[in-house]
Amino acid sequence: MTQERLQFGREGESAALTFLKKKGYRILEKNFRAKVGEIDIIAEQGGVIVFIEVKARAGHEFGHPFMAITPAKQRKIIQTAKSFLARKRISDRPMRFDVVALTSDTPGSWKIELLENAFQV
Repeated sequence: MTQERLQFGREGESAALTFLKKKGYRILEKNFRAKVGEIDIIAEQGGVIVFIEVKARAGHEFGHPFMAITPAKQRKIIQTAKSFLARKRISDRPMRFDVVALTSDTPGSWKIELLENAFQV
């Protein structure tokens, strides 16, 4: 991955964090890694643990960012979430999976969309 793409992704995640905080999410962890994969943001909102995938795109030429969350990607996120819960010894909290889609046609300008409960376990 090029430095430019990495920087674009970091800027997208930063914009997503600001957006989520304004919506009342309390950020617990960023870029949680386990053997199976990574979760971009783990947060808490109203007593619910929320696992959040962030997808940023420069325009729509490769489709809407939500379309990048394939069933295989969902399975990886779910397995990684289970690793997080086991590592933190959390077993009795409700959880959900959200996706934040960011599109940018001009540098520094984002259209941000939130899909709550994007998929189920």
